[in-house]
Amino acid sequence: MAFARFASTSATAAAKKLVVKHVTVVGGGQMGAGIAQVAASTGHTVILVDQSDEILNKSKKGIEDSLKKVAKKRFADKPEAGAEFIEKTLKNIGTSTDPVSVVHSTDLVVEAIVENLSAKHDLFKTLDKFAPEHTIFASNTSSLPITDIANATTRQDRFGGLHFFNPVPVMKLVEVVKTPMTSEKTFESLVDFTKALGKNPVACKDTPGFIVNRLLVPYLMEAVRLFERGDATKEDIDIAMKLGAGYPMGPFELLDYVGLDTSKYIIDGWQSLDPDNPLFAPSPLLNKLVEEKKLGKKTGEGFYKHK
Repeated sequence: MAFARFASTSATAAAKKLVVKHVTVVGGGQMGAGIAQVAASTGHTVILVDQSDEILNKSKKGIEDSLKKVAKKRFADKPEAGAEFIEKTLKNIGTSTDPVSVVHSTDLVVEAIVENLSAKHDLFKTLDKFAPEHTIFASNTSSLPITDIANATTRQDRFGGLHFFNPVPVMKLVEVVKTPMTSEKTFESLVDFTKALGKNPVACKDTPGFIVNRLLVPYLMEAVRLFERGDATKEDIDIAMKLGAGYPMGPFELLDYVGLDTSKYIIDGWQSLDPDNPLFAPSPLLNKLVEEKKLGKKTGEGFYKHK
């Protein structure tokens, strides 16, 4: 009987969810810095990792500037409290150019590097050797299958997707992606972490584009096809979707904002996975604009010209 009680207690402990306190964010770009900021501002200890101190210093400066905007809004009548909030949040963020040296005590690794499967494989394969057994790995990818990334590790049961939206400090949604191998304990820990950040989690299986992009990208591509066929002008399509569907931006405005190269990369990847799906068919016009380096707002011209 004593052994039975001990076994039961052990099983309960094994099934206990991990409470994430220490987070390692790999990738100091806009997404990674945003994730680091939000985690630090909610009391988590964060290490932000990137390839050089120059990148990390730029990331920290961006985080500080973003925190000032948050503090100005949140503590409008209490500037002292706002200054304290900024100082406390920044103290929670450390930086490193060596991910191996900082994962030994982390609860969660969130990857936000370039959308390249080989690069993600290399990173996670390396970290898998040095991170503690309890550490959960997560990718912020928006277009690559989480399962394919997790296969580079020996902890597929402790691997999931955490797809944040840009800008991270403002956007409330996080898609929590569960692969066929992700354990229920891991999934629940990721959901709880998301809630601790003040975000709204939605659950999704590891399907191309998850929820938002799976619906959004085909919609954007269909708008381009409508324009390509000459059925309507891009200006009228944008106006129609804003005034008729209540969207804040029309599809061509959004494509320019997101980046035409990004949209092409996503649709090309999906087509390679499911070439017979008409929703994933490429667009000759989109391909032409990308080839001409007309990528949207970031280059000054896409479907529209931008000052």
